[in-house]
Amino acid sequence: MNGVEEDVLGELTTTFRSGRTRSVAWRKAQLQAILKLLDENEEEIFEALKQDLGKHPVESYRDEVGVVRKSATNALRCVEKWMAPQKAPIPLVLFPARGAVVSEPLGVVLIFVSWNFPISLTLDPAIGAISAGNTIVLKPSELAPKCSSVLANTIPRYLDPEAIKVVEGGQDVSEQLLQLKWDKIFFTGSPRVGRLIMSAAAKHLTPVTLELGGKCPTILDTLSSSYDLQVAVKRIAGGKWGPCNGQACIGIDYVLVETQFAPVLIELLEKIIKTFYGENLKTLGNLARIVNKHHFDRVHNLLKDPKVAASVVYGGSVDEENMVIEPTILLNPPLDADIMTEEIFGPLLPIITLNNIEESIQFINSRPKPLAIYAFTKNDSLKEKILQETSSGSLTFNDAMIQFICDTLPFGGVGQSGYGRYHGKFSFDTFSHEKAVLHRSLLIELESRYPPWNNFKLEFVRLAYDYDYLGLILLLLGLRGIFRTNRRQ
Repeated sequence: MNGVEEDVLGELTTTFRSGRTRSVAWRKAQLQAILKLLDENEEEIFEALKQDLGKHPVESYRDEVGVVRKSATNALRCVEKWMAPQKAPIPLVLFPARGAVVSEPLGVVLIFVSWNFPISLTLDPAIGAISAGNTIVLKPSELAPKCSSVLANTIPRYLDPEAIKVVEGGQDVSEQLLQLKWDKIFFTGSPRVGRLIMSAAAKHLTPVTLELGGKCPTILDTLSSSYDLQVAVKRIAGGKWGPCNGQACIGIDYVLVETQFAPVLIELLEKIIKTFYGENLKTLGNLARIVNKHHFDRVHNLLKDPKVAASVVYGGSVDEENMVIEPTILLNPPLDADIMTEEIFGPLLPIITLNNIEESIQFINSRPKPLAIYAFTKNDSLKEKILQETSSGSLTFNDAMIQFICDTLPFGGVGQSGYGRYHGKFSFDTFSHEKAVLHRSLLIELESRYPPWNNFKLEFVRLAYDYDYLGLILLLLGLRGIFRTNRRQ
């Protein structure tokens, strides 16, 4: 075990036990510092995202800086309300008494960050942990080294260095961190690594939040209006290639559509791809690049299956030297091929045709629960069937990915797509323990003249539980001859 990780944990534990992170002043100061960090280092952040992932400044602001700024501003506005004890109704049979739910910080938390959104997936969970009053270790991904370096250099200058620390390194550092006992582990990444995180956390009974992923389907119903159809297809294209060129856990993985509608969908997608991104592999614009050679080869290998290659109806070209794969559309690739059993996490879009769009529900239910389902339809009956008969982390109608920026909605998976949730108040709750607090008075104490477990007492207890108000009446009346007041001398 490397002593550095233990020293970091020890210092953060000391800071947490000092109590200073519990004050609203400390929490607000850190949130304001995050906003200042973004304001004063925006260009440096943009450049790091360009070098690591080839992101355009507009994409970098939309998916990284803007997300964090909005989240921090919302937390600043709401943190005092979130911290306030919430009154809880108490059964009248316990009168006089009062109850509350008090949110307290968990302690020292460890946040593992994914490489595809290296800024927002670092600072957004940190906002929740700070708002809840915790001390934090942030472990950026080594696959986005420039962004990791920016975070490691700026965070200690703006945030409390004794309470919030950045630990850089590769897999060996992550393994060393996982050997330590944390009060919470928050992880964003693949299901494979998520299982390792959960296994390591189980040794210390450490609670975890796992933001994983999976194959997020899109259901495209027949839309009679030409305008509606064009809007839907444009949003599908944006939800597939817009977020990090398909390298997003909530990005669209594949589309389900009725057979007769597939040619129209493909034609419109081709036009949008050419308009948004261009049609020359060497001059593609407004697209992030594949993060590294390993992931490039992984996505490229999905296309090497002869039956999959035969299903390509648009694109498919690759530039190995620059690790570029052009936006690619496939029609009905084999359902048992890797492209339809593994999360694609790249710019390949399979289209699967169905005889009837309602068959999409059975298709989705035959696979692991996705992080998100997107459905483009104006049919209220179909909407209700999708809502009631499928399970997913989130469900969005007539758009894609926008649920991620809604602080009033929880973001998280279900089943294999994740465990736990965050964003807005849900982030605060994720990094808090809701402690039940009950205050009773010593003013009144009743004592029975009869043996404590006779049948009459049983009936009294039964009535008190079944009819809460009756318990209070019996308590106030004192049931002369059965109960007497035990007065203090």
